[in-house]
Amino acid sequence: MKVTIDGHTIDVEPGTTILNAARMIGGEIVPPAMCYYSKLKDSGGKCRTCLVEVTKGSEKDPRPMPKLVASCRTTVMDGMEVKNITSERVLEARKGVVEFLLINHPLDCPICDQAGECHLQDLAYEHGTAKTRYEEERRTFDQIDIGDKIKLHMTRCIMCFRCVFTADQITDKRVHGVLYRGDAAEIGTYIEKAIDNDFSGNMIDVCPVGALTDKTFRFKSRVWFVKPMNASRDCDKCCGKAVVWMYGNEIYRVTARKDKYDEVVDFICNTCRFDKKQVSDWNIEGPAEINRHSVISANKYKKGIKVTAPKVLGYGNNVD
Repeated sequence: MKVTIDGHTIDVEPGTTILNAARMIGGEIVPPAMCYYSKLKDSGGKCRTCLVEVTKGSEKDPRPMPKLVASCRTTVMDGMEVKNITSERVLEARKGVVEFLLINHPLDCPICDQAGECHLQDLAYEHGTAKTRYEEERRTFDQIDIGDKIKLHMTRCIMCFRCVFTADQITDKRVHGVLYRGDAAEIGTYIEKAIDNDFSGNMIDVCPVGALTDKTFRFKSRVWFVKPMNASRDCDKCCGKAVVWMYGNEIYRVTARKDKYDEVVDFICNTCRFDKKQVSDWNIEGPAEINRHSVISANKYKKGIKVTAPKVLGYGNNVD
């Protein structure tokens, strides 16, 4: 099937969504996505940030779709024509979505551990406005521990449901989910600290905001002060391939490896994530390539550079 997005035409397989077709083309025409996650079945359709305008339905039915559609849930038709960044309707609607997401989200970026790698920060910078029309009181929640290594800031949550899908699909005993309905809905457990399984830490990696944070890394450093290094180890629970975030000779945190759309390539176990914080536990392979456009990657890492582990481990050495 042929689909044209912002003037770029590509052939795709039947059943491909507009969002994935745009990702095959790449570049600035790819719609943002706060809830869709290609590794998680049935994700998407929650945040509405990926709205696009279909100006031509197909060759058989060239009529435009009357409303903007979620690109993560809409499959392409042969001959379909789509506008994303070239549509004023889309850009205006996306501003409204950002304003809606920020209604209850606190502006606590200076103290949030997600600052510097937060999708909502990037989205607000690119599509938001400097002012808000919201005058009501924001909803607030107490911070709670869900498991001994994960802190939940429900106040920051945008209800993307990624963590729920992750726990449901990669663990055998999901014990958290969505409680209540409507504007009272929240992510949580019936009993605090109830989450205890070998892959629960992956909920931190899939969260696009600072709602789920690593208690072993909280307030230790800003992400742009540490160096993400590809590392591996022999593990009997997971693939053992991760990114270790180093400051000098210390490993401050461990995360799963991610692709250019910041989606996890392979989920890792809690042993690798929380318990292996010594350099001797890992085989340091070299700097991880950071493709995100936020401050974490600014002027720090370049593609194709190979650095030996001893040089990287020296405090203050710049890998580029």
